[in-house]
Amino acid sequence: MRLTPSMAAIAASVLLCAAATSAVGAGAEGVGAPSAAAAPAATHVLQPFVASYEAWYGGKPAGTATMRLTRDDAAARWRVDLGIRGDRGFAGVLGLNLDQSTVFDEANDIYRPLSQSTVRKAAVLFNRRITGTYDWHDHTAQWTGDIKKERREPVPIRYGDMSGLLINLAVIRDAEPGRQLSYRFVDGGRVRDYEYRVAAQTEPVTVSELRYEAMRVERTNGGNDETIFWIADGVPTPVRILQREDGEDAVDLRLIEYQGMQ
Repeated sequence: MRLTPSMAAIAASVLLCAAATSAVGAGAEGVGAPSAAAAPAATHVLQPFVASYEAWYGGKPAGTATMRLTRDDAAARWRVDLGIRGDRGFAGVLGLNLDQSTVFDEANDIYRPLSQSTVRKAAVLFNRRITGTYDWHDHTAQWTGDIKKERREPVPIRYGDMSGLLINLAVIRDAEPGRQLSYRFVDGGRVRDYEYRVAAQTEPVTVSELRYEAMRVERTNGGNDETIFWIADGVPTPVRILQREDGEDAVDLRLIEYQGMQ
């Protein structure tokens, strides 16, 4: 399973994200100034939540996923987590699991990453862990662990850079019909520009027997790797995240339920 933002992230990579990491996909490396299109459309207040998803792969059920946003009031920091559990089909046989997290702070609707972690497991086949730190004094980020040597070097960062999971949150924050969104992904020793287009009209989306009127948000510079979010008003997380590879459905997260947290 290869995820992009989000699922990056997913995916992953969630994702999402998925990114992949949850936000890994084809894209040009970014060196210019942050785009005005990435500026928040309006004041957006983060609220803790937990959301459960069905995880599909290649059009078949593959497992479950959980996305969680929590706040540490004492440290004035937030943490976003995405966990995917493969318990059906080929993913279940291999015992595929993915856990991603980003710790960040927030001011003036800017999400500033402080640390990032990715753990991939497959039964006894492998157990890979990557951790990253964003140093805003030196303006560099660096990753260690089970990662290629060339991606362990410090990466220059600038205000506005985000991990794959943070881009997922930013898309929720910024999406408006007809809008263009631009972000710079810095995650896992990689730097990418991410460009998204929000459809001019909402469309009906049915997931887990629930119907939403949702905005469709598509990445426009991912090459053969497509990432699509469906975002519904009042829902703090995408109701669906779909990654397509070479025109075929790959990772597909479909919202089951969500709830706010104290």
